[in-house]
Amino acid sequence: MTGSHIPSFASGSAGSAEPADPARQRILLVDDDETIREHLGGVLSRSGLDVRMAANGAEALERLDEEEPDLVILDVMMPVMDGREALRRIRERHEWLPVILLTQVGESFERASALDEGADDYLNKPFDPHELLARIRAVLRRSSRGSAPLSTSSTLTSGELRIDRTARRIFVGGKEDQLTPRAFALLEYLMAHPGEVFTRERLLQTVWGFDAIVTTRAVDHRIAEIRRVIGSADGSPTYIETVPSLGYRFAQKVERS
Repeated sequence: MTGSHIPSFASGSAGSAEPADPARQRILLVDDDETIREHLGGVLSRSGLDVRMAANGAEALERLDEEEPDLVILDVMMPVMDGREALRRIRERHEWLPVILLTQVGESFERASALDEGADDYLNKPFDPHELLARIRAVLRRSSRGSAPLSTSSTLTSGELRIDRTARRIFVGGKEDQLTPRAFALLEYLMAHPGEVFTRERLLQTVWGFDAIVTTRAVDHRIAEIRRVIGSADGSPTYIETVPSLGYRFAQKVERS
């Protein structure tokens, strides 16, 4: 990530033993680049978060118990222990703990790997720190301490709609229906982030990947396909809402099952 060096931030650096402020949500920021840690630490701290830091995945695991963060931000490419291995170990020890991965590759397989391994969200470098802040707030809003995030569940249910993420199957009212692979991936992502509004551009980057040569109309076509399959007849809920001038959101409550 590029950006100017911001030396002043309120939360301290890796190894800090400052007392916790119970009114501020705590973030553990893990990146081997000291400049990035200080720059992001400053932005996030000035936005009201209590930011603690670690320089690699192994150090992050050591700090989890003492820091008790509400969310972890993990860079993928780090020495000693990379972000993917750290994420796998976090899921073994703290299944509920929200994690955002920072990746450097935009291909669709990178997104799939990040989400399949249990990341709540991911962001490609370089990025605007305020975009990261927006992602943090969104993840924290839908997370609750002690319960695993929807992104780690193999099956998601909303009313009469159920998707089996492992088998890539969809059921409506107990009856199996079919979606194209891209439409299934789009529905899966929206259901794992209920209530959040996603722009067409964000959905295109997330589901299709930066390597895809398609327009945002591709998102609209797949949304139309999903709506045809999951239904919008009288008496059935509106699962996916169009938010004018913004994008789409999954509008119903989603449960792990």
